[in-house]
Amino acid sequence: MDISRLPTEARQRRRAEIRAFLRSRRARVTPAEVGMPAGGGRRTSGLRREEVAVLAGVGVSWYTWLEQGREINVSGEVLDAIARVLRLDPSERAHLYLLAGLNPPPVEAGAAAGPAVVPDALRRVVDGWLPRPAYLIDRHWNFVAVNDAARAVFGYGVGDHNCLVSFFTSAATRSSLCHWQDGARAIVGQFRADAARYPDDPWFGRLAADMCAASPAFAELWAEHQVGSAAQGLKALRHDAVGELVFEYTTLPLPDLPGHRLMLYTPAPGGDTGARLARLLETGGAVGAEAGARS
Repeated sequence: MDISRLPTEARQRRRAEIRAFLRSRRARVTPAEVGMPAGGGRRTSGLRREEVAVLAGVGVSWYTWLEQGREINVSGEVLDAIARVLRLDPSERAHLYLLAGLNPPPVEAGAAAGPAVVPDALRRVVDGWLPRPAYLIDRHWNFVAVNDAARAVFGYGVGDHNCLVSFFTSAATRSSLCHWQDGARAIVGQFRADAARYPDDPWFGRLAADMCAASPAFAELWAEHQVGSAAQGLKALRHDAVGELVFEYTTLPLPDLPGHRLMLYTPAPGGDTGARLARLLETGGAVGAEAGARS
């Protein structure tokens, strides 16, 4: 991001924000926490500008200009050094990058590879989307939370752990989903785009190799090197119990859970999907279809 191209008012807001942000963060770090003597004559308990500069290995004038929001050249390495001194968490570090005019670095694979703790409030959002389908997937496309409507409509059961795997290995998915080939091409493109976001995460490569071995359709599409992403769209499927269902879907990223996505479905306007969905749920959600989770 070229800060010099921002309108004057936007540059002024940025200066005020970075000044307030860095001042507040160095004010909360005491000299003792970084191994420095407290000394005398301090008006606050936090670090001084020159102390931050020394600990980060940058010039005092340069750090002062950064805190003042001046349009200076910055690098990710220097911002990381400042983030370490000020003990910024990942969200604060990303915020500093943006204020300095740089794109935040991707989340380190090692830091995010383990299962994230999903807040109960988010699970309640998934369940609260009833009577419409909703589910939550993690960065590896594993199902984290699925509501009853999604189980009834898409046929997700105990054996469904990953929506990419379910899409390509379930015969019911292929027979029920309208325009399966188009959906398959889109889902592979989305998976390849996700894999590129985490180049240090070997899991994506392993799953791609396994899927190529298990599904000739996936292998053929993977070889095309298509890349894509869809935040919203339409999904149509034929359910054995109630007939055709057409949904609008929206994909919501979750900043507090990097890589996780909330998938929300709403009956498409102008049809009778809403009424058919109500009948399906009234009858206990008889499973008659398994549709791909990300087409």
